[in-house]
Amino acid sequence: MERALTVLHVSLHHPTRDLDAFAKVPAQLQHDTSPLLVGRGPDAHLRLLLPHLSRRHLSLEPYREEGSALLTFCLKALSRKGCVWVNGLTLRFLEQVPLSVVNRVAFSGIQMVVRVEGGTSLEAFACCFHLSPSPLIHRPQAEETDEWESTSQEQPPPRPRLQAPEHPGLHRPSLASPEGGTETQLQKEPSDRVPC
Repeated sequence: MERALTVLHVSLHHPTRDLDAFAKVPAQLQHDTSPLLVGRGPDAHLRLLLPHLSRRHLSLEPYREEGSALLTFCLKALSRKGCVWVNGLTLRFLEQVPLSVVNRVAFSGIQMVVRVEGGTSLEAFACCFHLSPSPLIHRPQAEETDEWESTSQEQPPPRPRLQAPEHPGLHRPSLASPEGGTETQLQKEPSDRVPC
């Protein structure tokens, strides 16, 4: 009796829409339980032809959790020169994170969504690849406000002077107020920000 394979449904998008970058991407592949390499090198299983991508940029690594009869996956960053953004976390060289059922991944301008469909086979898994013409990861954009329109039209709004952050993720810009003093505002970085 043949066991059903776990399937990774992988959607890919690059903003340049350069189809040459995806020329080596197969429609599907079956892989054993060794790490699936993603990069531009000839030994990569998922080969993306982009100059800023490392030869081995990241890997999707299957493993079996104790007490589970299913394959689970983690994503490991393999690039020394870049980073990988996974579900809101930034991974640097050799850092890894377990994957959930649906995962948002960004690296070197590529947006990738990985959906894991569980199967019972522990010897292999399959990948189905889809190229998306539109962005897969939507980040909130800063909203423009009319805050300074209520001040005098003769004076342009003051330019913010940034000070060193006191806490990771919090920035404390010092803004000159229209009255001549300064006021301090706290701003939290959005969690969906892709820093790579």
